[in-house]
Amino acid sequence: MRNSGLAKLDGLVGQWSTTMSDAWFLEPPGVRVPGETTVELLGESLLFVRTRFADGTHHSEMSLVIGRSDPNDNYVALYQDDRGVCRQYDMTFGGGHWTLTREDPDMHQRFLADVEQDRILARWEASDDQGKTWRKDFDLTFERA
Repeated sequence: MRNSGLAKLDGLVGQWSTTMSDAWFLEPPGVRVPGETTVELLGESLLFVRTRFADGTHHSEMSLVIGRSDPNDNYVALYQDDRGVCRQYDMTFGGGHWTLTREDPDMHQRFLADVEQDRILARWEASDDQGKTWRKDFDLTFERA
């Protein structure tokens, strides 16, 4: 039987054309890296999100597994990427907004997104001082393929 809390995320399921832009760590400034994102059900209670970027120069792959703790009425996401990084994020989703946040000893990080039917405008931010100040890492644009 399908998890009713996860059903709220059904609008994310599908194929997305994805663009990374305004990334402080990419040269030259202003470079836009095309990619694709696939969001699919994993069983009845999880979502699997895989994003791949490649433009001949830049290449990256990252994945999320999103689930929901029914007793606590909250979402959680496990993240991994091709650098061997693995992180846990608290997640919110509703009212046209999607957030992922973590407050770990090495850094605080957040993903902030405005969700429309066929487009998601998002950015990743990081803080090295426990959330007192934030810097943008990069922007993401998802458009339904």
